[in-house]
Amino acid sequence: MYQPRTYRRQHLSPDLISFTVSVEETNLFISARTDLERKAYRLVLKYRGIIERYIAGHPEFLTSLKPIDIEREAPRIVKAMTDAARLAGVGPMAAVAGAIAQFVGEELAEYSPNIIIENGGDVYVRSTRDRTIGIFAGDSPLSGKIAIEIKSEETPCGVCTSSGTVGHSLSFGKADAVAVIAPSATLADAAATACANLVQTADDIGYALALAEKIEGVTGALIIKGDCMGAWGKVRLRRL
Repeated sequence: MYQPRTYRRQHLSPDLISFTVSVEETNLFISARTDLERKAYRLVLKYRGIIERYIAGHPEFLTSLKPIDIEREAPRIVKAMTDAARLAGVGPMAAVAGAIAQFVGEELAEYSPNIIIENGGDVYVRSTRDRTIGIFAGDSPLSGKIAIEIKSEETPCGVCTSSGTVGHSLSFGKADAVAVIAPSATLADAAATACANLVQTADDIGYALALAEKIEGVTGALIIKGDCMGAWGKVRLRRL
């Protein structure tokens, strides 16, 4: 069922131009110094095509729910997804949204020093100034009321969110939001999925945060379940 992406209003940056790029299931909300919509569209086609062609010859890349082995000559984005999945203990497609946001963002950075790309709750940030990323957590009373502050010197980075109650992404948990911060949006996406899978009730928040701490490369995590919230690592919260 379609859910209006009203949460994107929280990501609007007054100093940047914002636009949307959609290709099939991929829907990117991009903010940059200039209108890069055409370039972004071509990049989405490029990276979706790479992943789709790889899946055509390696169907387990699409269906596996655990880490897999790939050949050395696999495309760079495929390797990044596979490596992130191995660190987090999930299937490679758990990292696809973060990977597309990151790889598109890295190429667009040639044209704009400030790039923010949101792809279904997964955000890639490259910025010369501090930014705040609002957290949408479905029906939780905390939804839309808090944000994570990202310092410019911490970018580029990913702030990726997984949920068992919001959106269409596969999750075995029932968290309203699990947001993970890492230098790589690909890793942040995979790690958010892994941590969200552990949360059935608010009592599981501590277990999920402990997992986030163990995943190499993850620098922070925030978990919301109902009216309960927990955080670990370099997470600076702001009220909205």
